[in-house]
Amino acid sequence: MSALPLSGIKILDLTRVLAGPLSAQMLADLGAEVIKIERPGGGDDARAFGPPYLRDPEGKQNNNNSFYLCANRNKKSVTVNIASPEGQEIIRELAKSCDVMMENYKVGDLKRYKLDYETIKAINPGIIYCSVTGFGQTGPYAPRAGYDAILQAMGGLMSVTGHIDGEPGAGPMKVGPSIVDYMTGMNSSIGILAALYHRKANGGEGQHVDVCLFDTVIAALSHYAQIFLVNGQTPPRRGTWGNGGMPAGVFRCTDGELMLVVGNDGQFQRTCAVLGAPELATDPRFVKNNDRVVHGKEIMAIFAGHFLKKPVAHWLEELEKAGVPSGPINDFSQVFSDEHVRSRGMQVKVDHPFEPDLSLIRNAITFSGTPVKEYRAPPLLGADTKDVLATIGYDAAKVEALKAQKIV
Repeated sequence: MSALPLSGIKILDLTRVLAGPLSAQMLADLGAEVIKIERPGGGDDARAFGPPYLRDPEGKQNNNNSFYLCANRNKKSVTVNIASPEGQEIIRELAKSCDVMMENYKVGDLKRYKLDYETIKAINPGIIYCSVTGFGQTGPYAPRAGYDAILQAMGGLMSVTGHIDGEPGAGPMKVGPSIVDYMTGMNSSIGILAALYHRKANGGEGQHVDVCLFDTVIAALSHYAQIFLVNGQTPPRRGTWGNGGMPAGVFRCTDGELMLVVGNDGQFQRTCAVLGAPELATDPRFVKNNDRVVHGKEIMAIFAGHFLKKPVAHWLEELEKAGVPSGPINDFSQVFSDEHVRSRGMQVKVDHPFEPDLSLIRNAITFSGTPVKEYRAPPLLGADTKDVLATIGYDAAKVEALKAQKIV
């Protein structure tokens, strides 16, 4: 089997919580050696974000919770107190041999410790230094801390998410998962990979990559934001309605709900036939998709009445036969028991010290020549400190002395 795509790339990861760690995890999955720097004693802030935690074999409290586990596989954990001069020297020594350094501290924080880009660049000119923040390295908000939910609000995502105005519970709504963190992690990975390619193709020059949640969420609004830029109007909240083809949304059946997206006029004609109402396809209000968008409330109400007549399974089967995109509204249990999800191997097993058959979510990228097949469990806090520090000349006695001083 071929080596993984990023084999030979070494990353020093000073990120915490979610966006940065997700990016570093992506790069680790692809074969990079990722050295995760954690605070002695407490570790990554994510470790304290609450249950569920894995069960310690001895019944002790521990810091291996789901929030941490989702973003830190395939890494090495090294504990270093970067507030101490000795700890700062360890980071600089490690950075000398790394291709990438990642951090998500508030703007200016690492400069106090001489761990900022200019300092690291002076000792390793080819380094790719990626800073992940809430608001970026420049601008009036740059000093602020930023969390996913705040950026969902400030970036406009919440303004277009939620029940349709006039419906019960209407108003701005947060997307459930930390989706801005996830997208920021993806952008960080793209930026790092692009910078690595530039360095290789254009003479070995490193650079500073600036990625933030605020930029990411605004860019991710894509066609929604483009509507505003074209006509100056913010799109209304659409609830479960689709964003292009119409009709599209959640429809209640006799025993549950399904999601339907009618993407074009041909699909609309076939859906009308499935519903036993072929005459709708020639109704002047609904013939073309633009017509159905204009008369959206009318067609959605008519479809709602038809779907109420039979169970979910009946409609899904008939819609699939007709080639119309639709699907059940699955909870997580249904997702991970779905035959297609199982065939794609989206749940992987790793050997964790506390749980020998721990389930994780696999990397979503599939390669034909360099597949990601092996996953290592997210490390226990400081599990690799001795081994990694040995690579920069710290013998066991020196590590023990630093440990006694709470530097590592």
